[in-house]
Amino acid sequence: MAEFTMELNDEQKEVRDWIHGFAADVMRPAAAEWDEREETPWPVIQEAAKIGLYSLDFYAQQFFDPTGLGIPMVMEELFWGDAGIGLSIVGTGLAAVGVLANGTEEQIGTWVPQMYGDVNDVKVAAFCSSEPDAGSDVAAMRTRAVYDEATDEWVLNGTKTWATNGGIANVHVVVAVVDPEAGSKGHASFIVPPNTPGLSQGQKFKKHGIRASHTAEVVLENVRVPGHCLLGGKEKLDERLARARENARKDGQERVKNAAMATFEASRPAVGAMAVGTARAAYEEALEYAKTRSQFGRPIIDNQGVAFQLADMRTQIDAARLLVWRASWMAVTGKPFTSAEGSMSKLFASEVAKKVTAQAVQILGGNGFTREYPVERMHRDAAIYTIFEGTSEIQRLVIARTLSGMPIR
Repeated sequence: MAEFTMELNDEQKEVRDWIHGFAADVMRPAAAEWDEREETPWPVIQEAAKIGLYSLDFYAQQFFDPTGLGIPMVMEELFWGDAGIGLSIVGTGLAAVGVLANGTEEQIGTWVPQMYGDVNDVKVAAFCSSEPDAGSDVAAMRTRAVYDEATDEWVLNGTKTWATNGGIANVHVVVAVVDPEAGSKGHASFIVPPNTPGLSQGQKFKKHGIRASHTAEVVLENVRVPGHCLLGGKEKLDERLARARENARKDGQERVKNAAMATFEASRPAVGAMAVGTARAAYEEALEYAKTRSQFGRPIIDNQGVAFQLADMRTQIDAARLLVWRASWMAVTGKPFTSAEGSMSKLFASEVAKKVTAQAVQILGGNGFTREYPVERMHRDAAIYTIFEGTSEIQRLVIARTLSGMPIR
């Protein structure tokens, strides 16, 4: 078991510097354009594919880093470059992880390569879980999957929302209800292959921030997928449903809901790392501006009111990174989150990102309020971190329930 460390090894530093170079040389020069266009930055994704940054192999290597620091390190550097483009690059990973976590070896080998495509024909994938009435409340999910035994097909109906790459993806991974009586244990994930009839893009959202990342509704109308597109297979699903029914009779639905929340807990430090990257970028912009901007005959950083803000910003960023690294190390070494450390890291880092980017805008004054300076975009982008992958309110609920052992509502 790897010991917790705050020092990256030589290999990790090499990867970090490589990604930082891509973020600085490719992502940042393109960030303002794609934010204005509100379109998927295909040329940037293709450049990432050419150097191996947009590939399953690369992210698998980081995921299996025994220190746990590979993924948060990558996320911080990419989102330091730009949050919208960063999410366009890593968004496919959400769907890939869904298949890796639940699929058979055959399903993984068949579908994950199709999610990424190749250097000459780059593809993206979409993970479709949230619904108009079911975000944090996973028990309210309405999308249904019904098995047609005569044709060995699953028939999917419903509407998904807030889907990164929804509708433009080559492969969609859709979470649907197969047994409403089993709560969240009655959910299953399905592969929807390319060009499947009945799947369409609904509303494409015009967002406040992360505008270079495509976010849309996915509408499913009698979408028929072959039986082998059920991730994990029907035999495994039937066994799980039987256990869920038995547990529901014994322990009630609250246990089911808590188990669903625990599933998300391990993925939250990665979002915290994204927030750290955005916060760090805004802090660095503000620091440089404060050292070069003069008022009343001296740099504005000579004023304690500005200098102390920058001191607090850096302190909060470093504290957020430490919480993210601790949770990531705990996850990879199998240490239980007895105090909801995963949610702690996401909560604190996301709140820091909002606060630090707002302070950066304030330090730049009128310039910070214009699109001529990147802190305006960073401030808009940072708003998402307290919302997606569980709102700050949900993180506090998870933490409070874990600490107290009480079903706090």
